[in-house]
Amino acid sequence: MDNVLPHSLFSETDVFLFRQGTHFRLYEKFGAHSVTVNGQQGVYFSVWAPFAKNVSVIGDFNSWQDGQHNLLPRWDRSGIWEGFIVGLNWGNSYKYAIRTKDNELLEKGDPFALSWEQNTLAASLISTTYFDWTDNRWMQTRASRNSLTAPISVYEIHLASWCRDPLQPHRFLNYREIAEKLVPYVLKMGFTHVELMPVMEYPYDPSWGYQITGFFAATSRFGAPQDLMFLINELHRNNIGVLLDWVPSHFPGDANGLHRFDGSFLYEHEDPRKGFHPEWKSYIFNYGRPEVKSFLISNAFFWLDRYHADGLRVDAVTSMLQLDYAREEGEWEPNAEGGSVNLEAKVFLQDLNKAVYKSFPDTVTIAEESSDFPMLTKPVNLGGVGFGMKWMMGWMHDTLKFFSQNREGRIDDYHKLTFASAYAFNENYMMPLSHDEVVHGKASLIYKMDGDEWQKFANLRTLFVYMFTQPGAKLIFMGDEFAQTSEWNFRKALDWHLLEHAPHRGIQSIVRKLNELYRTEKALYELNFEREGLQWIQADDRQRGVYIYLRKGKKQQDTLLVALNTQAEIRAYEMHLPLNASWAVLLNSDDAEFGGSGVEVTVYAVEKNTKENKNLVLQLPPLAGVLLKVSQIITKKATSTSAKKISLNK
Repeated sequence: MDNVLPHSLFSETDVFLFRQGTHFRLYEKFGAHSVTVNGQQGVYFSVWAPFAKNVSVIGDFNSWQDGQHNLLPRWDRSGIWEGFIVGLNWGNSYKYAIRTKDNELLEKGDPFALSWEQNTLAASLISTTYFDWTDNRWMQTRASRNSLTAPISVYEIHLASWCRDPLQPHRFLNYREIAEKLVPYVLKMGFTHVELMPVMEYPYDPSWGYQITGFFAATSRFGAPQDLMFLINELHRNNIGVLLDWVPSHFPGDANGLHRFDGSFLYEHEDPRKGFHPEWKSYIFNYGRPEVKSFLISNAFFWLDRYHADGLRVDAVTSMLQLDYAREEGEWEPNAEGGSVNLEAKVFLQDLNKAVYKSFPDTVTIAEESSDFPMLTKPVNLGGVGFGMKWMMGWMHDTLKFFSQNREGRIDDYHKLTFASAYAFNENYMMPLSHDEVVHGKASLIYKMDGDEWQKFANLRTLFVYMFTQPGAKLIFMGDEFAQTSEWNFRKALDWHLLEHAPHRGIQSIVRKLNELYRTEKALYELNFEREGLQWIQADDRQRGVYIYLRKGKKQQDTLLVALNTQAEIRAYEMHLPLNASWAVLLNSDDAEFGGSGVEVTVYAVEKNTKENKNLVLQLPPLAGVLLKVSQIITKKATSTSAKKISLNK
């Protein structure tokens, strides 16, 4: 049948910006849009396929027959094909039948489809992102919650395996069912944000969502777009931010996806040294092609705009920036400057961050980047890449290595817990204990810890105290907050039954308490990304395995004292402090309520005939972290020498 071509959704300006790489709302133009033309309701289609000989729409409305509903190429040689089909509406399934210049017929999903089928052939679905949002209060105030001076504690979640129906363990919960369980749990635990592992449509469950075919589609595994919006809306209504994993680094070679979309290397780089990922057997976007840049930045905008996401955690940034990533000598070509940096990818990321922070200044972009690439979180106008934060991978590796060691190993590796301070303020860091650390034979977090069963739990409690009291935002993967014992398995729910046992409830309790303190104690977040916020008191006691430091807020009375005893003996520990004060115990990880042995923390002031009274003696429980706060700043000079107990935690 003949097409009735409506007034195009593309203006000349739209086409110009698209071809220039600066159109960042292409989802308003490309794809399938329900419209009315000359009184007839139908769907307008548009797709970019510049090297195609012919493009038609096939679907459940024409028995998937090529040639019945042809699209027309625009006159401006932009490579955009468009057309209007009467009578279609939401729910119809479709693909583009693309005839290549070599006369090959490709059946492709719509790169801008809002929903996809869940089957091996996976057609696109005509859909909508209309939703009656009720999160205005959150949206108006979220700038303060995403600020670098705010507490940011993230709970990382894989929706397919966080929780399932115990009566139907092989069935995914849908987004709305997840909302009923997730929102009260996150509120109870005190996390400020959740991070959802990729919710964009993906065909292969074992990819965990990182091999995406539908970049603009909420995966239909868990429901319709509006169901995901309901989940986000409910989180927002309860003052919980939502970060989305976003994957602009690569895409799979599925026949219905972006690979060889019109028979050419359209979205991917043609040179396999830049366009094929040897480790993941996937394809790498051509960041130097302006239309691809428009596509990717539009995709970032889409999730921030239509789904009210509060930020994007950008996956695999190192693989984007390094031409030699996962490649041997001779498998990559140096850039024009003779180096290994992918200059096109760097410019793309700079343009992405500039565009996001200009249009969505109250959101945050976070780089998963494992190298020491310079100035990743510095402003673009100063030569940086412009991210808001970066995962602190070095801290994670050092910390897990330390806590896996026995006593002798900890003496040798003592400075693994202090080394991060040497670079902690070079970037804006998020401290991640992510999904990647509890799969592929790496062991669960609790079983990374050294010692017998009691010591493992004590070590994990101490690790969490260390994590929450060091500078930087925090991220914990689901299950770690109650010491999941088995490695993460994407095919089944977490082992929630472990909470029937006291040690696991103790880990959950201390994470909840640490989140509470992190949100309420200004010293733990006000100067999170400034050197003035951390002062080491003891950072060189290898033999006794003790670490002591101050966390500072903007006011002296908010100062906190942190002491870690990483060995299994009770210690009476004397220290010299720069602040003359009495102290109250806020947290002792060895308390019985957390599953500890119940050894009390005692605090003694040692008064000496000196100008200022600055010495304290702490009794530190074994394998424990202790957090104290200034209860009174003392200005009176000492007049005698004695030991006086001034504070107890009981």
